[in-house]
Amino acid sequence: MTTLTRRTFLKGALAATASPLLLNATTNKNETLKFIHVTDSHMDLSDGDSVEAMELMVSFINTNYKDLDFVLFGGDNFNNNAKGSSDALKFQSIIEKLHCKTLLVRGNKESSPKYDNEIDRDTFEKMFIQNRGVTISGNDWLYEIKGYNILGLDSTIEKQNNGIFKPETISFATKVLKSKKPTIILNHHPYTNYWKGTEEKDIHKYVLNNTKEVQKKLFSFDNLILTLSGHKHIDSVTQIQGTTAIVTRGFVRPLDLDMYPMRYVEIENSKITEKLIYTA
Repeated sequence: MTTLTRRTFLKGALAATASPLLLNATTNKNETLKFIHVTDSHMDLSDGDSVEAMELMVSFINTNYKDLDFVLFGGDNFNNNAKGSSDALKFQSIIEKLHCKTLLVRGNKESSPKYDNEIDRDTFEKMFIQNRGVTISGNDWLYEIKGYNILGLDSTIEKQNNGIFKPETISFATKVLKSKKPTIILNHHPYTNYWKGTEEKDIHKYVLNNTKEVQKKLFSFDNLILTLSGHKHIDSVTQIQGTTAIVTRGFVRPLDLDMYPMRYVEIENSKITEKLIYTA
């Protein structure tokens, strides 16, 4: 008979979409956590279709997923290329129509504005992070709900497309993980070259630059159950040291007419299921 280690038991492999994953027993068994991950929407005021797509997303979620706990937005939410904050304000006005809480992290578009007077990190925090029931630490935040920790970690580098977890981000995440609560990390840059790229410039741009350090320091925790990233726009569900690492297909890449992709995640009775969904 095969003997399962405690780590293997707690963090069993997720072999395919919508398959179960055993979680830490400290979760509240009778509560269900439901949320949607939207990443790389690249809303652009010069592209009316991208604005309409966001409005379609809100209508779709409000109609079909009425009992969500929150929606997570994974960066490159808007292109930050309109002078002033007009695109950020438009994005804000759209997502505020969602029936549930919204939680956001930055992507390289938000951290690398086209002009000098576009929204910066402090403005992003004021608009999209403050007053949302989260604990803020530098560029990062923590949201606690139903026995789970949701960590929003900023992997951006100002004025750059590539990403990294700064020492203070790793320190904050480590402190949270030591609480032993099952934890989900939301950030923009993925942790592996899951698309099997061969060009070093491409890998440097898309893979978290200090991923080996991050995997050693954070993925070693049994209670890190899930990471959610974007940036490459290509969908992936893999395992890193027993942690499910998801990269959701970019919202900006519809499957067909008005079929914009998102990921639905549900945790129920210590099991997690996930599936890619489309707005039409």
